[in-house]
Amino acid sequence: MRDDGTTDLLPSPCLVCASRVGVRYPTGWVCAVCGWRYGDVPDGELPPPRVDVVYYLRFDDRVKIGTTANPRQRFAAIRHDELLALEPGDRLIERRRHEQFAADRLAREWFALSPALAEHIRVLSAGVDDPWALHARWVAERLAL
Repeated sequence: MRDDGTTDLLPSPCLVCASRVGVRYPTGWVCAVCGWRYGDVPDGELPPPRVDVVYYLRFDDRVKIGTTANPRQRFAAIRHDELLALEPGDRLIERRRHEQFAADRLAREWFALSPALAEHIRVLSAGVDDPWALHARWVAERLAL
């Protein structure tokens, strides 16, 4: 194990996102997924931080644009094939996206996967291998505050 910012296995899972991958620095470990400092303990007396997201779920050739503060629970209730992207945001951002892609609306929150929508999703997911890792980072950042 090296002390120069090398990625390696954490001594135990991250308390925020449960990842086992960490980065070791001279000052200690941080989780490679969410950035939480290894050894710091989230305050158990505080409620979990609220992180609102706008999500893009694909089902066949349609995309649902919605918002939630609890994506895992919400997605369990929605039939879908794939999580395409997440972006931080609440109902205001969701409404803006619905207006932005209004020409592609099929019904309520479902949209055709037009070139414009596909490009927006591509920009959101650029450099993001796993939207869940991005969500974990947002949660860790809120916890750190």
